[in-house]
Amino acid sequence: MIGFGLSEEQRELQRLAREFAEKEIRPRAQHHDETGEFPREICQKAWELGLMNTHIPEEYGGLGLGVLDGALITEEMAAGCSGIATAMEANTLAEAPVIVGASDDQKKAWLAPMCDEFRLAAYCVTEPDAGSDVAGMKSTARKVGGEYILSGSKMWITNGGVADWYFVVAYTDREKGHRGMTAFVVPSDAAGIELGKKEQNMGQRASDTRAVTFHDVKVPEANRIGGEGQGWSLAMAAFDHTRPVVASGAVGVARSALEHALRYSTERETFGKPIARHQAIQFMIAEMARDVEAARLLVWKAAWKIDQGERNTLEAAYAKLFAADMVMRVTTDAVQVFGGYGFSREYPVEKLMRDAKVYQIYEGTSQVQRMIIARELYRQIEGA
Repeated sequence: MIGFGLSEEQRELQRLAREFAEKEIRPRAQHHDETGEFPREICQKAWELGLMNTHIPEEYGGLGLGVLDGALITEEMAAGCSGIATAMEANTLAEAPVIVGASDDQKKAWLAPMCDEFRLAAYCVTEPDAGSDVAGMKSTARKVGGEYILSGSKMWITNGGVADWYFVVAYTDREKGHRGMTAFVVPSDAAGIELGKKEQNMGQRASDTRAVTFHDVKVPEANRIGGEGQGWSLAMAAFDHTRPVVASGAVGVARSALEHALRYSTERETFGKPIARHQAIQFMIAEMARDVEAARLLVWKAAWKIDQGERNTLEAAYAKLFAADMVMRVTTDAVQVFGGYGFSREYPVEKLMRDAKVYQIYEGTSQVQRMIIARELYRQIEGA
């Protein structure tokens, strides 16, 4: 039987996240957007409530919650401020390949401490010339005795300047292409790491995004995740877990924009009546609500499927693509509903529109999601 009802525990988790977003995130959103200050205090409060690192297995001190649970939390957090939500959710992306591919000892070393005390991590894969084209990566890790010498520059790393450790992928054998990439966990205080300046981004400005450069950093062999040549597969496997959650953040931003537009349309009057009574506005609101609901259902399906232990690459791409393009449409329409006021930084929808754009870019652009969808569909035909 198909059902869309949440369990009592999931409803409680959703309620807790919504209350946290209303009390702790939304009142501080404008400050962090204007200053770009990293929301460490807010993140720590979320960690203390158990709203971070929820997917870490119980045997390593985590809650062992599923991807759908994480999506419920992230939608609420992003509805408060997606920049702050992204600062929290960066842990999930960094930890996912460790959960998927690390040994028991490695999980005890890197995941358990995330539950014992407030710590941050970063997924350190993207490079100046290798974003969607991961094969264009130039970073290398050269084996010398019992350690690797890591060299290269990473770019646009979320939590880059505040992370306690990085999940890093580099070539150990360039001639093998993506099968020559290897993954490592690298402590952020290792000698030879250089941090770039914090990027002044269009939106999600609370997120600490910057370059991270490795100058002959010595990485013990014990910090290698999986075998040599498994880095690319681990990095990509993480996306099946994280893309539904990222898409849920887009749903949260769009939901917030819809709520603001609904409320404003009942207050603003033109031609002697609230604009909510004009059919043109009603149609915009109806389409916004339709798209938010459709995106949420795609997120839930993608998250539910991987929680059942099934491959969800296609569904995760559906969710990420639709939600990313949807949030851009919905926030743009919200600005339109507000009219001239929507173009002013004194009103909330302007920030939401700026925050929305990056959903079409990070964790795989909307164009890459289309490529994945087409590849998966043709793969099904070939396998039939």
